[in-house]
Amino acid sequence: MLHVWSDVLTAAGSRRVTLLSLIDLSAAFDCVDHDILLERLRISFGLDDIVLRWIRCYLSDRTHQIAYAGQLSALQLALYGVPQGSVLGPLLYVLYTAELHQLVERHGVNLHQYADDCQLYLSTPVSCAAAAISVLYLAE
Repeated sequence: MLHVWSDVLTAAGSRRVTLLSLIDLSAAFDCVDHDILLERLRISFGLDDIVLRWIRCYLSDRTHQIAYAGQLSALQLALYGVPQGSVLGPLLYVLYTAELHQLVERHGVNLHQYADDCQLYLSTPVSCAAAAISVLYLAE
């Protein structure tokens, strides 16, 4: 967030306004498709078969259970998602969403991402703010 704040102050020093959209994706870690993640790791990041098998094993055969009012639900197989509270969970999520940067930058919008929190922003002269709003809206 410090990087975003620095960009905002730099723009203000140049008499530009910054439009900022804060996005918090709810349950984002739970929506990661394992097959898409593994394919992205292979194609975009060049991970080989041994590493991919290790990651597949790490993601496979996980279960979840809900505790409510002293009662436990039955165990359910977790078909999607990365483990939350782990060291690898946020890293795998960021690698899963890495192409998001390319998509957003095509619209001339900056993206700062920390796990499932995203800040989309762009700076523009005040006279162009109305047009910039539509650009930011399209990038979302």
